[in-house]
Amino acid sequence: MSQPLAEGVPSVREEPLESVHLGQIVGAVRARWRLIAGAGFVAFAASVAFVSLVTPRYTGEAKIILESRDSFYTRPTQDRFEPQPQIDEQAVASQVQVVMSRDLAREAIKQLGLVGNPEFDPLAGEVSAIRRLMIMVGLSRNPLDRRPEERVLESYYDHLLVYPVGKSRIVAIEFRSKDPELAARGANKIAELYLEMQEAAKKDTARSASGWLGASIEGLRARVAEAEAKVETFRAKNGLLLGSNNVAINTQQLSELNTQLAQARTAQADAQAKARLIKDMIKDGRAFEIPDVANNELIRRLIEQRINLRAQLALELRTLLPEHPRIKELNAQVNDLESQIRGAAERTVRTLENDARIAGARVETLNAAIDAQKEIVARANEAEVQLRALEREAKAQRDQLESYLARYREATARDAENAVPPDARIVSSAIVPEKPSFPKKVPIVFFSTLAAMVMAAGAIVAREMLADPTLAEPRRTREGRDEEEEPPAFDPPGADEEEAPRGGPAASAAAEPKPDPEPGPSLLLLTAPERFDTHALIARLARVTPAGRGRRILVTGVTPADGQAELAKEVGRTLAQRSRALLVCVDAGGAAPARHGFTDLVAGEASFMEIITRESGSRLHVVGAGLLDGALLAQEWQGVEIALSAFDQTYDWVVCLLHDSAKPDLLALFAPCIDTVVIASNADAADEALVDLYERARTAGAPDVVVAREVACADATLVAA
Repeated sequence: MSQPLAEGVPSVREEPLESVHLGQIVGAVRARWRLIAGAGFVAFAASVAFVSLVTPRYTGEAKIILESRDSFYTRPTQDRFEPQPQIDEQAVASQVQVVMSRDLAREAIKQLGLVGNPEFDPLAGEVSAIRRLMIMVGLSRNPLDRRPEERVLESYYDHLLVYPVGKSRIVAIEFRSKDPELAARGANKIAELYLEMQEAAKKDTARSASGWLGASIEGLRARVAEAEAKVETFRAKNGLLLGSNNVAINTQQLSELNTQLAQARTAQADAQAKARLIKDMIKDGRAFEIPDVANNELIRRLIEQRINLRAQLALELRTLLPEHPRIKELNAQVNDLESQIRGAAERTVRTLENDARIAGARVETLNAAIDAQKEIVARANEAEVQLRALEREAKAQRDQLESYLARYREATARDAENAVPPDARIVSSAIVPEKPSFPKKVPIVFFSTLAAMVMAAGAIVAREMLADPTLAEPRRTREGRDEEEEPPAFDPPGADEEEAPRGGPAASAAAEPKPDPEPGPSLLLLTAPERFDTHALIARLARVTPAGRGRRILVTGVTPADGQAELAKEVGRTLAQRSRALLVCVDAGGAAPARHGFTDLVAGEASFMEIITRESGSRLHVVGAGLLDGALLAQEWQGVEIALSAFDQTYDWVVCLLHDSAKPDLLALFAPCIDTVVIASNADAADEALVDLYERARTAGAPDVVVAREVACADATLVAA
């Protein structure tokens, strides 16, 4: 049944109510396409404004590879073919944490000069009211309670990203900053500090090892000398002296006695055998066959005589009978000769028997000597056991000393410069990024617009699905015509573009041409927001044309409140639009310097690349005052002239800013080196302080002095010297 409608609503066709289906959703989205387009346009405009106004962030990326760089040449005691330790995923993850360590972070903050950088240091700019309130109620910690490096740590880690690249041994280091040079320099500096930290850790290990080994070697040397002295003392006390071939003398003597005993026994046996043989041959009547008997000269003559007698006897027997006296005489002579031969043989036997008895006595003597020597050697062997123990102890300590000496030499050699390469190296140094990593303009604009349109469509679909069917049905079932479309939530863009010029009244006013300044260099016309007419001032300064170099200007004031800093910046920015200009801060002007500057350059503590920065939003290059005291400049006046001459080679205009003119040494130092001194002052021309400063500048040797004075009627007068 149809429900009664409120008064004034046309009648509708009675149909049963149905649930919302896809066609209805598509129809609802089509009916409100302008709302979706409007949301997309708003998101597009907002995202374009966001990516245009937000400060871009740049990312510098450096990559290091982890590998063992020890080799046969860097470690002499290492085997040439010894395999190097492998670096696994846990080791890579550990090194990632080392790169993100606080010690390395503090050193990087110090060397990058992040303290005082507004991007990293919360105290570099003004503390917001909300932050102050949170500090007062205790919800936030007061930055003044922490050290400068600790204060910057949180921002440092927010700008740092360290991660391993895939499953490789390469670690990527990303550093983000608004300054592209700082981003690249930060990534490279962190990688260099990591390598230096690894090398320093190895050197500390080698240094501590060499120190410990050096202390241990001295004591070990004393113990080795004491042990060797004990060995020699014990050896001498127990008679364990060494002879040839490192054999103990006692043992060598026993061996010699054994040899002599064997020789004596051999001689005894030989003499006894010869004596028995000669006796047997004598019994057999063959004494003359005995070699010792036959070799005797006397026996040889007797045998010759016997032979002659026998020959003569045989000759006589031919004619004489055996009983003849001559035959008997010859027989008697032969018998006598044989008796002599037998007696000589018996004497030889007795001689041999005597030799045998002598050899036997020698054998007995040698046996007794050997027995005594055996007792000595036995006692020496017992002592030698203790000696070997002492020698083992001395040898062990000597080997330990030699090992310590070798390790000490290696440790001291590895303590030298570049002797221990770190187990990593840089494979990709960061370069100054040309494109910002944030914001990605096209993706942000595209996805913001798409997300807004999708969210608007989703809201329409949700409204259609959650709407009351009793209210939604008349819109779908009205006879003869569809429901009137709802007006869009906002006017289409560009509807009123023709009614008013783009930019509004402010743009119209800005589009109006400015009146030309009055002629002549003595009058400067001021227009907001400028305090000084820099164009007229530059025209006045351009009159001085030095030969062979750029123009030098010194801007100062009677007091720091005269606006000399603002005047110098405005002049520098204006000059930078059409020429190369550099702004050099001679003194700090009361502000604490945060990085190297002009004084560091003059002192030789920094290079030109480290001190020159570019002002954000302009082409002006700026050099800060520096970390060292400005009084150094008066001592290094030659360095000041060299630095200004170097600036002249690159820049057409060098604008020097002296905040405090009360420093006569700085004014006297720079006045002769520049072309024009510009004094920013609102005082009267007869003011004593202004006249004094003017006279001091002229007396110091300034070629030209100009006073820029702001007048209440929005003009300024240039008073030339």
